[in-house]
Amino acid sequence: MTERYHANPERYQAMSYRRCGKSGIRLPAVSLGFWHNFGDTDKAENARDMTLRAFDLGIVHFDLANNYGPPPGAAEENFGRILRRDLASHRDELVISSKAGYTMWPGPYGDFGSRKHLVASLDQSLKRMGLDYVDIFYSHRPDPETPMEETMGALDFIVRSGRALYAGISSYNPDQTRQAARLLRELGTPCLIHQPSYSLLNRRVEEGLLDTLDELGIGCIAYCPLAQGILTDKYLAGIPDRSRAANPHGFLKPEHVTAEKLAKVQALKTIAERRGQSIAQLAIAWVLRRNTVTSALFGASRKEQVEEIAAVSSQLQWTEEELAEVDAAMAHKLVE
Repeated sequence: MTERYHANPERYQAMSYRRCGKSGIRLPAVSLGFWHNFGDTDKAENARDMTLRAFDLGIVHFDLANNYGPPPGAAEENFGRILRRDLASHRDELVISSKAGYTMWPGPYGDFGSRKHLVASLDQSLKRMGLDYVDIFYSHRPDPETPMEETMGALDFIVRSGRALYAGISSYNPDQTRQAARLLRELGTPCLIHQPSYSLLNRRVEEGLLDTLDELGIGCIAYCPLAQGILTDKYLAGIPDRSRAANPHGFLKPEHVTAEKLAKVQALKTIAERRGQSIAQLAIAWVLRRNTVTSALFGASRKEQVEEIAAVSSQLQWTEEELAEVDAAMAHKLVE
């Protein structure tokens, strides 16, 4: 029988917390994502160990979505068990988020951004997690066929009905973000946060989105800051068993782990060692170098990785020389 969990009384001493846009919410510098390793194909005890270790280190934000698993919905169900068993008395210390917008069930109402899908999906998510409300609910992706007014109206309804405290969007481009923010502001439910993909290997958000979020006072939480593990030392000696690239159910494929990317990671390793960090810690700290980015959303497969990433919050400072070195490393191209 697993022993009863007792939270670390010093859990808030080491983690740093950053203001989310112009809101009253602060999020931990790093947040734990449940995209991978929390489904029914994964070990339940390992998922519990990672979640509780994160909380003990001051990581109070847990990010989920309706379709996380596998199978879809499993991550929310498994998180719900951990919450009921170990963290129920700490609910008011947690920020729990979920999303809807990708395919979750068959038929015309099973995905994208209609009011029908978003409200029904969140009701299912709340039941799976055993919650009365989530702290943040996202439109997971823009819907090219549903009027933005309907999608944002659904988010406003969800907040006003008590199903969520805050509304967010994910993967919206700058123009879509402006439109969504304007509509939500007019409805009286401001957009709290945007969740885009952002890493040293994907800097697309620097082409206008981060400036837009700054201007609008919207927070940003970066997902895939480690490029699904490429920005670590995991693949420098090849693709190991039980890694994401070796998992047939994952989104990271072996062909994504290219020689050119690994050469850049090797160059980053030298800079990281000089800073007294791992490659992963450097990559997270780099994403957080701008105050616009409230938090970096990372995934983990064991609690030691949670400990490694949590330690980043104590070393987020950069010199101009270091940033220039990183840019030079990432600009390097292999010569055939």
